[in-house]
Amino acid sequence: MAAAKDYSRGLKALGAKAKTPLRPSRKTLEAFPNPSPRAMYAVTFDCPEFTTLCPVTGQPDFGRLSIEYAPAALCLESKSLKLYLGSYRNEGAFWEETINRIADDAYAVLKPKWLRVSGVMNPRGGIGITVVAERGRDPQ
Repeated sequence: MAAAKDYSRGLKALGAKAKTPLRPSRKTLEAFPNPSPRAMYAVTFDCPEFTTLCPVTGQPDFGRLSIEYAPAALCLESKSLKLYLGSYRNEGAFWEETINRIADDAYAVLKPKWLRVSGVMNPRGGIGITVVAERGRDPQ
């Protein structure tokens, strides 16, 4: 029987006590080698309790965030993602900016075949906002 690969090599957050950063930084995101690099498949992260701040009022905005991607050489480590997304609780930015920033950061770290970040903000004042940002080429 072949020895199992150690995918945790180089990961800092996984298995360690880690504090949520005060500000979002792509440096928080960690990745591990794709265990099936020749396969075409998709990974989806569903984040139903995503929180950020309105840049004008400072009031919290709540929503659901989804990150979908087709991995190339790397896969996104979920604990580092949780820390990264948690740091948006202190960040004042419009929903459009936030979703595009998350897409840019995840794409820069992973260099996937394709990536989509969808953010559905809970309605405020009777209006909900949905923002979808894609990077790369949709493999269908």
